[in-house]
Parts: sequence; structure tokens; C-alpha cells
Amino acid sequence: MKVLVLGGTGVISTSIVDRLNECSYDATVFNRGMRPARYKNPVKTIVGDKNAADFAQKVKSGGFDAVIDMISYNKDDAAGTLQAFEGQDVHFVFTSTVAAYKRPYNSIPVVESNDTYDTDIFPYGYHKAQMEGFLNEKSAQGVKITIIRPSLTYGIGCKNIGVLRNNYGIIHRIEQQKPLIMFGDGTNPWAYTFAPDLAKAYVGCLNRPVCFGQTYHATSDDVRIWDDLFLEFGKIVGKTPKILHMSTEVLHKASPDRFGHVLQEKMFSGIFDNSKIKAHVPEFVCEYPLDRILKEIYDWYMSDANARVVDSELDAFEDGLVEKYYRCIEIMATS
Repeated sequence: MKVLVLGGTGVISTSIVDRLNECSYDATVFNRGMRPARYKNPVKTIVGDKNAADFAQKVKSGGFDAVIDMISYNKDDAAGTLQAFEGQDVHFVFTSTVAAYKRPYNSIPVVESNDTYDTDIFPYGYHKAQMEGFLNEKSAQGVKITIIRPSLTYGIGCKNIGVLRNNYGIIHRIEQQKPLIMFGDGTNPWAYTFAPDLAKAYVGCLNRPVCFGQTYHATSDDVRIWDDLFLEFGKIVGKTPKILHMSTEVLHKASPDRFGHVLQEKMFSGIFDNSKIKAHVPEFVCEYPLDRILKEIYDWYMSDANARVVDSELDAFEDGLVEKYYRCIEIMATS
């Protein structure tokens, strides 16, 4: 089976390509060729821009049986993908996100039938939800489409770890015994997923008729609390992290851009019922609990000097928040 991955160099898509190769699929990636690839084996690449006029010409003659779209963020993007393969019998797998679910949820654990955003209070989730609506219309017309909603996913090369997404900076602050900011009281439950595990869901649904017209979230069932993210890194480093809990609303006031994802998404529970994807794709079994995920990430940090980077501006910003917090405590104690 010939499979085209649109994107292919991100954390999740890299794991998907590796999984395709492991399962003996004929994989090709399409991207602009601007980011280094981390594939375990050589992969065929088509270099181009999905928004360019020649996109369809570059991919349509490839004879692909399936297309995994990792780079569509709204319904116009998705329409461009479908149009490029118009008239071909192709199974499309589109990447959405659990951020498309409206908060607060209709149910916990979350099931796929929960409401999605119908207003742009959270633009990223809203535009993905609108994309899903468009794709569902196309599915009803007979186009073979599957939608997958990943949750918070880590992997080698990722840059999304931590409340402030300070990544290796977390290790630095633990080693320096500098406080790490945590939203709320740190007990909000969440299931962190490792990219190689998530890749099983994508590859497992390919050209599987039961998956046509379906939407799935695919996450780990290893539910932890947010404090555990820092505590597990502390175990690896050998030092107990200093965790400073602050109100989510206050953090958002301090920096809407940095904490918008927390206010609109992370402050709500991250527990998802995976029974649907497991019933249709039995290969989807998550083998990585949080401690194993973070050990893989830590080993990557230690092996790659480019990954061991502390964002000095972000580190100073976190220092500033800590200073302001304790200043407020002093004022309240003397008032």
C-alpha cells in the first residue's frame, strides 16, 4: 500500500512514518524540506508547498492508496487536500485535536460524541472543529475519511513540555532548585501520550472500512496529575522539584499568549475513553507510561546538545512570576 504523509517532519508525523516503514508500507512524505528529519530509515520525499499552485500536480500522479494529512488546520486546508486527489480512490486520515472539544465537557471520561467548539473563544480548537464539520459532510458523500484527535503528545524532538513549554528548561530549573510554575493546585488529571504509541492509531486505521467516516481520539490510559510531570523529571534528575502553584486565571492575566492553552484546555480534565479506537484498531496499545516517556525525552536531551537549550527569556519570565508571587504573599501577610 502506498501512503503519502503531508508534513512528515513533526514529532507525531515522524513516528507515523517510522511506523509505516515498520509495517512494510510504501511511505512518501510531502513537505517544504525546511526541517531536519529524524526517520529511522531513508524515506522518499516530495518537496513542495501545499499552498502552491502545483501541489496537486506533484502528488496526484503518485498512485497513493492513503493520505495522512498532518498539516490542515481549518476547512480550507482540508478542502485543498481533498481537491488534489479528486477522482481517486484514496483513504484520507486527517489530524484534528482534542482541543476541538467544547469546555466544560459533556462527560468525563470524554467520548467522541462530546460537543465541539461552535464559537472562536479558542481559535485553534474552533477551526479544527469547523474542519471536522466539513470533512463529515464529505464523508456523508462517500469520501473515505477518518479523523483522529490527538491529545497532549510528547516525542523525540518535541517542544511542548511543561506549563510554560520550557522543555529542557525544566531540567535546568530542577537542577538549580528554582521553582517551577504549575497552574492550579497541580492535581488536574491528564493522560500524556508518546508519539510512537499514537502512530499505531494512524497506521492501524489505514484502508480499514470500519474506520471510514469515523472520528477517534487516541490517548494513553495512564492517567496522572499535572504535578507528576515535574515530579517524574525530578526522579530522573535526582532532585525534588520546587513546584509553585498559581491560579490559572492569574497566570493568563500575566501572559495571555503563554497561558492561553492552559486557560482554554489544560485546566480541564484530560481523561479520554479510548474504547472506540481500541475496538476498531486493536493494534492501538500504549506501551509508554509517563515515567518511561520522560526518561526517553531526558535521554534525548543528554544525547543532543541542540536539545539542551535553556530559553533565557522564558527562564527570566518564570523567575519574574515567582518573584511577584512571593511579593504578593508578603503584602497579604502584612495587610
